[in-house]
Amino acid sequence: MIDRGTITELVTRHIKGTGLFIVDIHVSRSNDIRILVDNQLGVSIQECAELSRAIESSLSRDEQDFNLEVSSPGLSEPLKVLPQYIKNIGREVEVITIEGQKHEGKLIRTTDNGLIIEEIEKDKKKKKRPEIKAVEKEFDFDRIRSTKVLVSYK
Repeated sequence: MIDRGTITELVTRHIKGTGLFIVDIHVSRSNDIRILVDNQLGVSIQECAELSRAIESSLSRDEQDFNLEVSSPGLSEPLKVLPQYIKNIGREVEVITIEGQKHEGKLIRTTDNGLIIEEIEKDKKKKKRPEIKAVEKEFDFDRIRSTKVLVSYK
């Protein structure tokens, strides 16, 4: 089996100075290698192809056969690393806590330990015209099950 640490070193070496950052690296027992990278400006197909060629040329198929996939995370993928959160400041997100509570709001900023969203709340005491207000809510990363960017087609 190809070592995940080896792949991480190869990717880190190749993306140094490019603006790309590692989101996830997965190596299965059957040597299916999946590398997810991102960039503050987005990732081009060309960048994925270059990284794929660099990794493939550093591994020997004579020693171990493998499948290699290099891509950027899709819109349906949850955010995993701090640079992704920073990249998505100002966008609408859905945060699901480890308790299963769902919160939607605009990602305002990150902190050392988590993130802050601006969530719209309605004052349910007023039945005819509920008062709507924006409330900042802070979530620690270790209390979040998943965070996904919400796509709006408006």
